[in-house]
Amino acid sequence: MLELAGIIILGIIAQWVAWRLKLPAILPLILIGLLVGPISTLYTEDGSKLIEPIWNGTKGLFPGEGLYYFVSLAISIILFEGGLTLKRSEIANVGPVITKLITVGSIVTFFGAGIAAHYIFGLSWQISFLFSSLIIVTGPTVITPILRNIPLKKDVSTVLKWEGILIDPIGALVAVLVFEFISVGEGSAFTQTALIEFGKILLFGFTFGFTFAHALAFAIKKNLIPHYLMNVVSLSVVLLVFVESDLFAHESGLLAVVVMGMVLGNMNLPNLKELLYFKESLSVLLISILFILLAANINISDMQLIYNWKTAALFVVIVFMIRPLGVFLSSWGSDLKTNEKMFVGWVGPRGIVAAGIASLFGSKLLAKGEPGAEYITPLVFMVVLGTVLLNATTARIFARLVGVFLTKSEGILIIGASKVSRLIGNYLKKNNRHVVLIDNNQTNIQKAKNLGLEAIVANIYSDTLTDNIELNDVGYLMALTGNSDINKFAIDSFGKQFGENGAFRLVNSDEMNDPENNPEEGLFSNTDDFITLTEAARNYPSINEVDIKDQDHFEKLIDLTRSDKDTIPIFLKTGSGELKIIPAINGQFEGVKEGDKLVCLGKSIDVDAQA
Repeated sequence: MLELAGIIILGIIAQWVAWRLKLPAILPLILIGLLVGPISTLYTEDGSKLIEPIWNGTKGLFPGEGLYYFVSLAISIILFEGGLTLKRSEIANVGPVITKLITVGSIVTFFGAGIAAHYIFGLSWQISFLFSSLIIVTGPTVITPILRNIPLKKDVSTVLKWEGILIDPIGALVAVLVFEFISVGEGSAFTQTALIEFGKILLFGFTFGFTFAHALAFAIKKNLIPHYLMNVVSLSVVLLVFVESDLFAHESGLLAVVVMGMVLGNMNLPNLKELLYFKESLSVLLISILFILLAANINISDMQLIYNWKTAALFVVIVFMIRPLGVFLSSWGSDLKTNEKMFVGWVGPRGIVAAGIASLFGSKLLAKGEPGAEYITPLVFMVVLGTVLLNATTARIFARLVGVFLTKSEGILIIGASKVSRLIGNYLKKNNRHVVLIDNNQTNIQKAKNLGLEAIVANIYSDTLTDNIELNDVGYLMALTGNSDINKFAIDSFGKQFGENGAFRLVNSDEMNDPENNPEEGLFSNTDDFITLTEAARNYPSINEVDIKDQDHFEKLIDLTRSDKDTIPIFLKTGSGELKIIPAINGQFEGVKEGDKLVCLGKSIDVDAQA
């Protein structure tokens, strides 16, 4: 009981430390597992591990094959959750570079790492290609913490983010297929029997996954499952699919749950997001337990097995040759510049799926007596730890070195996607500014997307915004919702992260009626709140530019807008095209000259009145 409770407590502490230090959680989890596992044998009195995952007669958590069963079920849930995140529409829209990265890049890694492992370690081709299939995946859980605080051009962060998301289930699927092909071959994988068994695995894996996904979707749509049982019923169905598929075709369970997740993730289900949140929370708990257990289960002899020059050589080939080669081939002819390709090629940390499946498959093949199977787990753990450590410590430095580090963040984040926000966002986009709108109203978000704007459904009170690496180039924050509490919360919570160049919010009705107490972060005008902006946008849904003659003319225009509720000044556009946000407290700018323009929302200023 003490060991089990300790694993859970240590796992959650590791997750918190990772969040606090902005590191991938897998790093502290595996390090803790090694400390309480193989490394602890060096300082305990009897030379035993502090945590022994497998029962050895005197201590341990799982008797017999219990650990193997737990790992199998946990991995099935994690892979199902990964499958839920894979959308057909996302694959179609991510662009040719990302599409090639998850196809051409994966092929380069698969064959390159397989050949390297075969010739460097002398492993069989089957084991070598199983190893290479396991290190295909990067994963968002390791990419996001590394890139979260590196301001990058949006194209670069987007490539890395979507590669991690899309390649997770795809890489897992490849690893599952390679393992199953090895398993049914029993040392001679190219026999007729092996091909038949492999075909059965594919047949039952895809059939069970597809069928049960549609059955669960039907039950959800017809309200056959009460809301409070939705998550636990879904969990039980995942476990049922895994076990049943495995009974019909041994080792087909993992394939079935990945397929099931992919099919469900691409259906229009009313509770899909809630189901995904539940699976994410469950995955965090399982990952916390799983990787401490897996790392603790490694023995000192396993670590000594790869403690030689061959391991270093294999790591160098994978990280400094195969990864860059895959990236450059995948981005051939794309808009990515050479320095951007170099950075993408440098950042390729392997993740949780690789380490978890490696332990599962390694133990299975070891039990079967497959030659070289003892290398699978320690080699993959070496690649995971090595790449995470390398990228976590050098990504920011390398970004500066190759010139992809943004010294000034010019992107603009708009809180709220109302008509006013959409008008302003559309104008900013036309002026070549990266603008992102967020709102928890899906209708508003869809209207923004219909205009070609980048828009995200998000709750301002959640932590999802801080994890979005595509907002790394955001340096301006404008809170434009009709709720003054939300606007204030946005400034207080995200002003430092997303508003380094300026964080602004609309004044509320009380502040508007009390000009003496206008906030410093007030936006546009101290006489206009959300209601006046909305009315102006409804009556005159346009944004106009007014030519400025000189400083005096600019100040006269500002005075005119103060007296006209249908005309609201929002930006000063300089002759060079730079946009400056007009604040509420001081709408005046020094040094305004001919060629500059005043940008206004609503009714166009009467030309005659300007004279």
